[in-house]
Amino acid sequence: MGNLHKTNCPRLLLTLGDPAGIGPEVILKALADPEVSKNCDVTVVGSQEILAQTYTQLRQTLNSELLANPADLSILDVQHEREIKSQIVTGMGNAASGAASFAYMEAAIARTLAGQFDGIVTGPIAKAGWKAAGYNYPGQTELLAEKSATARVGMLFVARSPHTGWTLRTLLATTHIPLCQVPQVLTPQLLTEKLDLLVECLEKDFGLHEARIAIAGLNPHSGEQGQLGHEEQDWLIPWIKQQRQNRPNLQLDGPIPPDTMWVKPGQAWYGNSLIQNPADAYLALYHDQGLIPVKLMAFDRAVNTSIGLPFIRTSPDHGTAFDIAGLGIADATSMKAAIEFATFLASQRLKAKVMNATQ
Repeated sequence: MGNLHKTNCPRLLLTLGDPAGIGPEVILKALADPEVSKNCDVTVVGSQEILAQTYTQLRQTLNSELLANPADLSILDVQHEREIKSQIVTGMGNAASGAASFAYMEAAIARTLAGQFDGIVTGPIAKAGWKAAGYNYPGQTELLAEKSATARVGMLFVARSPHTGWTLRTLLATTHIPLCQVPQVLTPQLLTEKLDLLVECLEKDFGLHEARIAIAGLNPHSGEQGQLGHEEQDWLIPWIKQQRQNRPNLQLDGPIPPDTMWVKPGQAWYGNSLIQNPADAYLALYHDQGLIPVKLMAFDRAVNTSIGLPFIRTSPDHGTAFDIAGLGIADATSMKAAIEFATFLASQRLKAKVMNATQ
């Protein structure tokens, strides 16, 4: 263990992610900035040895002030069997690095569920590495939901524009499934569940009680009145009408043609003064429909947060980037944003808990 723990601030666990990827590098870079952790107490979950090796390697090309020294960090050291450790090679994701990243997640979840921490910031993992190690989860979100016995969970992506200060919030209705399965998985029941989660999050974490939410269509031109697909006519439009009746305090726009839904948020992000009333949140119906525009606008700033869990979880919106691991060129902006956003969310929850206790 490194530094002394702070008091009266959110306690966050920060998992290393796949140790063969850029997770160790972006963590050392992010924690080198004192502003990132000034309002929270951060403990890194992972191999202390791998962090030290990464630090030594990066010091050859980077100034020391750009990197946090592992000796100064609070680290929950997860040690590996000799066989696993010998197969972890920077830049080469495999079953060993997958097993290691899974062990970090298990340790973080157990400590958080035990009430020792308020939230988890997860480093990037490789799903193929998990599968090679025998863990068949579509991603970290699904593991978090299972371990915490959470039936309803959503993937919300949040980013604050450096140009205008406007906040982009995008929820995915479906996540890590093949595109051909999306029309079968999408149902009125699923969308109601996701909308419930989104509304709860906007109210609890952002104080938005009369939110404007834009809902995407599924087909080109939102089906063109049934000419380019029937889902909108069959159930999506009736579902939105019903939700408007059920939620009179909300403004629900949609179904908006997917190719034009992102024009207003793009203008709000980059500072078009003509933009009027961008939505408070955007509900995309499948993975790429939501994440292509998010990453186009905010690739180095977007944060993935799992809503519906009994604790805070955020992660940077990028992958393991094995091709640049160890080169010292990985950008830590998204990791910094993930830590800062987890701090914000946990602080909001802690304040609410104190207020409820005093009422």
